[in-house]
Amino acid sequence: MTIAFVHSHRSFLPELDAYSHFFSAYGIQTTEIRSSEIAGSRADLFWHFMGTDSGHAKKDVVTIHEYGSASVPPFRKWKDLIKRSLSSKPGFRIFLNEYVKESMGFTDDVPFGFRDMGIFPRMQGPTQPEKVFDFIYTGSLGPQRNIRSLLRVFTTPRLKDHSLLVLGKDYDRLSRRYDTYQNIRFKGPVPYSSVAEWLHKARFAINFMPDKEPFNQQSATKFLEYASMNIPIISSDYAWVKKFQQQYGGAYFFLRDDLSNFTWENVNGYAYGFPDLSEWSWEKQIRKSGVLEFIQGKFPELVFPVRRGPSDLPLTSVHIP
Repeated sequence: MTIAFVHSHRSFLPELDAYSHFFSAYGIQTTEIRSSEIAGSRADLFWHFMGTDSGHAKKDVVTIHEYGSASVPPFRKWKDLIKRSLSSKPGFRIFLNEYVKESMGFTDDVPFGFRDMGIFPRMQGPTQPEKVFDFIYTGSLGPQRNIRSLLRVFTTPRLKDHSLLVLGKDYDRLSRRYDTYQNIRFKGPVPYSSVAEWLHKARFAINFMPDKEPFNQQSATKFLEYASMNIPIISSDYAWVKKFQQQYGGAYFFLRDDLSNFTWENVNGYAYGFPDLSEWSWEKQIRKSGVLEFIQGKFPELVFPVRRGPSDLPLTSVHIP
């Protein structure tokens, strides 16, 4: 059997690696294609990362539509309406969470499930890694993040003597703007397999997110990666991360909206803690979604017995002197 994951190839989708790893363990092949390649594909199941799926390329095939996020401003509600109106009816839908499902506004009888973001087995580093950078930020540098307000702090007396590594892509304009500041370094994009190496070189990791929809209602993948590696987290104070803390624990240094509390003394004097991530493995997230039951219903010869994976990640805490 072959599953074809259909997407635009423009976005970074860590779930693709997770799905590929999961299904390959059961002898299922996976491939990644664009929508224009569907007609020539011999895959048994087409798994769309939405976008839209007009359904014109191939009829009478098994399809899954996955919605990993709601649309972003501007005109985000109109964008969601267009996605809903122009897409064909799949056999099953996967949503990141309830918020994304409600944003899409489907009212039909298509079965659905929820599949949140996950983490791969903890990426181990040296026992006492050399800390080359004081801070690291990884992820989007899009205008919606207002990343310049964060970078600006590192040009002021508060943090100009402390280093920041910005790991991302499409940062040429930003890097030119801050090229006179030797403490701010840009790098990337780097392969996902190399991200851990850079994270281990930083003393603190920054999760910088605007407290507005849809950003504040969706899982922060980078936050989960930081936590899985036990790197002290400095974070914006917003809805998703506060709810996560209530449910899974941990202690994170929350930034004020104006970043006035972002000082070297404050972040070093805070007692950091790390969450219980035992429910956040990709294996568990995939199984909880209900998609395996749907696939088995369409292909009865398939079975997905539970595998024994790495032990649960423990709840720990540390204080940085």
